[in-house]
Amino acid sequence: MSFVKIRAFSALGSRNYRLFFTGQGISLTGFWIQRVAMGWLVYRLTDSAFLLGAVDFASQIPLLFLSTFAGVLMERWDLRRLMVICQTLCMVHAGVLAGLTLTGAVNYIHVLALGVLLGVVNAFELPARQTFIIQLVDRPEDLGNAVALNSSLFNVARLIGPSVAGFCIAAFGEGICFGINSACYLATLAALMALRLRPREDSREREPFWEGFLSGISYVRSFLPIRDVLISLALLSFAGLPYLVLLPIFAKEILHGGPTLLGLLTGASGLGALAGSIRLAVRKTPVGLMRVMAISLSFFGVSLAAFSLSLWTPMSILLIVAVGYGMVSVLVAGNTVIQTLVDEDKRSRVMSLYVVSLTGTAPIGSLVAGTVASFIGARATLAIGGGGCLLIGLVLLKRGDLLWSLAEPIYRKKGLI
Repeated sequence: MSFVKIRAFSALGSRNYRLFFTGQGISLTGFWIQRVAMGWLVYRLTDSAFLLGAVDFASQIPLLFLSTFAGVLMERWDLRRLMVICQTLCMVHAGVLAGLTLTGAVNYIHVLALGVLLGVVNAFELPARQTFIIQLVDRPEDLGNAVALNSSLFNVARLIGPSVAGFCIAAFGEGICFGINSACYLATLAALMALRLRPREDSREREPFWEGFLSGISYVRSFLPIRDVLISLALLSFAGLPYLVLLPIFAKEILHGGPTLLGLLTGASGLGALAGSIRLAVRKTPVGLMRVMAISLSFFGVSLAAFSLSLWTPMSILLIVAVGYGMVSVLVAGNTVIQTLVDEDKRSRVMSLYVVSLTGTAPIGSLVAGTVASFIGARATLAIGGGGCLLIGLVLLKRGDLLWSLAEPIYRKKGLI
């Protein structure tokens, strides 16, 4: 038992990762406070499922176009400096949104425009964060644990943030939530400035931009394990993850609650996600992770479809816990597979494509889900998405033996098994 505990937190033995982990814990709590408040604000202003999905589309579509190229650029930049700039811009964004909301001047166009600006920042910040992790752990074998702990942290924040948001919205309105998020970014900025990073020795001759970009695409396309993981994540993001955008409709219209119930549903999803990430954090090797991803994707689809059919609040809360568990199991397994398989000289480019697959396709899915929900309702929309995720998981499971036969030699060469 003590070994399992040690294994679950082994990456925290690295000072730099420990600092970053702490700063991110505070910052991510603020992120979830803002996310819940944003959904409630938009739905209060518009009372429209389509416009709710459109805001998510606007805030994430820049990732689809910009993150694809960001990986090549990041191989030439100082990642810590880039993250400091991005975190500062995110802090300013939340502060402006807080000011507009607290003064009563906010309208839908403000939210939409600020969402686009935030999406541009995130197009660089998210790939940088994924690539930066490898610089923070002292031992390469702790990389998988660091990925899982990051996910655990994200979901602890998802437990705390929505509860705080639900209370603050009911008591003070959405503006205070945006102000809290702005202040929380200071924690990550302080952590980034306190890191002690060794100079990275890299004598590689840089490829011209377009050659580097195309070689990264070619590498992913020709290496089936990474390609299939990225495609599966993209389809999950399109068909399944819009449930987060539609939750305000379930809280208000279907389960007849308010912001407190929205916070409870989001937090319950985070509870399930936390359980899934902790389960994967104790794994010693990447052996079997692709199978875990396939089974979890199927489980997520079934759970999401069941949630969409529930009209009883206690049952909906239990089912959303299962949805969160399946979702994060897919994401952590997929991220770890990619991080442990990828060639080091292509890490930034591949992790940028990972962000595009996971986050870049989400705005299209959110826009489509919001549009479809306007015609057939949120319940039917999520049921269809859940069925699609089940099908994707079954296809990935069927290809498991082939993918493992290609991945195993690389794991052995790296000494991971």
